[in-house]
Amino acid sequence: MCLKLLYITFFTSILGCFAQNDSLKNPYFKSYDDKITASIYYLDTSNSFEIASSNQDPKIFLNLIPNRREQIGFSLSYKIIDITIGFAPKFLGGNKGDSHSKNFNFNTRFYYKKWMQSFTFINQKGFYVSEDNLTAQLPRMRTTKIGGSTAYVFNDKFSFKTLVSQNEWQTKSSGSFIPTFSFYYTNLDLNTPDTSPGDMYVFTLAPSYFYNFVISDRVLIGAGLALGAGINITDGDTSALYQADFNLKLAYNKDRFFGFATLNTVSFLQDDKVDPRLNDNIATVKLSIGYRFDPPKKVKEVYDKVNEKIGL
Repeated sequence: MCLKLLYITFFTSILGCFAQNDSLKNPYFKSYDDKITASIYYLDTSNSFEIASSNQDPKIFLNLIPNRREQIGFSLSYKIIDITIGFAPKFLGGNKGDSHSKNFNFNTRFYYKKWMQSFTFINQKGFYVSEDNLTAQLPRMRTTKIGGSTAYVFNDKFSFKTLVSQNEWQTKSSGSFIPTFSFYYTNLDLNTPDTSPGDMYVFTLAPSYFYNFVISDRVLIGAGLALGAGINITDGDTSALYQADFNLKLAYNKDRFFGFATLNTVSFLQDDKVDPRLNDNIATVKLSIGYRFDPPKKVKEVYDKVNEKIGL
């Protein structure tokens, strides 16, 4: 059994000064920023593509799916420090292909008042093509995606952090209208003799609505839906683009122990007039359990001294 170390991420965001403590005074929120949060997780995430052609009879739909998708890992966070170690062991059902296949994902968010900024980096190598019941390996295919979204939360009573992290908890049901602007750059290279790399740029604006339904003091369901449109630029050719996002979270929370399951999808669909079309989908399923505890006195002292010197 061979475990492949996919990523070790350690970052201290230089934009940590944007972090807000308003939740400490808001009866709709409960903040855990003063705790160390440790968790283990299972993650199934990938950036897959669909090639569709309407000039063929019957129509052709080819799915390009990464060989490596499933990960297990460990996270440790305190205030603006976050350490994550993840593995993509081959024995997991979604990890196919040879040992040279790779899947590296990095995601982070930061906040300034009502603004939320996300950042995504995805690097994948090793795909397979799926059409009906037929599959074919593309072991050298590689894709790189970089981008993110900027969102504005209208309702002060809604906790977006509850949906994306466990450092805050919604205590009373609330929702908010959240318009989002997204930008992504993707480089796709089949790495075959008769092809060349392609560059894709996506710009979209998507109105969305999110709601955290508090079932009890310890259980909530969070959901969100976004529908938008924009433009896609592929190797200099511009076409219309449609965006559909869906978010769902089921969470259990105590001051010390927590667990949650999330489903997130972001789909970019090219206009039907474009032939062939290359649709883009980012899908993530995550299961996690964790524990919060007070930071050791020495750790808190060191953090406070560093924080005082650098002004975060």
